[in-house]
Amino acid sequence: QVQLVESGGGLVQPGGSLRLSCAASGNIRDINTMGWYRQAPGKQRELVALATSSGSTTYADSVKGRFTISRDNAKNTVSLQMNSLKFEDTAVYYCNANIRTRIWSTFAPYWGQGTQVTVSS
Repeated sequence: QVQLVESGGGLVQPGGSLRLSCAASGNIRDINTMGWYRQAPGKQRELVALATSSGSTTYADSVKGRFTISRDNAKNTVSLQMNSLKFEDTAVYYCNANIRTRIWSTFAPYWGQGTQVTVSS
């Protein structure tokens, strides 16, 4: 079994900051990508930021320059530092990791339970 546990969501005023963290645990052989997605009410889930095991990162255009993803391969953790938050960043944020549990198996996506981020004055 594999688990992704998130923490760090909450309520913040516009312009404020939050840091999300996610830890993967369980029967993990390898992780290639780890990242964050979000889903606002009435909208589809969208990619926020992604980090590969080699350190490459990808960001949604809407968060570039404001959010920073960081990953600790040894600890199987990924974090998202969110600065200059805007109303439109309000959403449930989900941690995602592509994991294989055996050396011969394929990578499969795993998801955290989601953490609410609300930007409101």
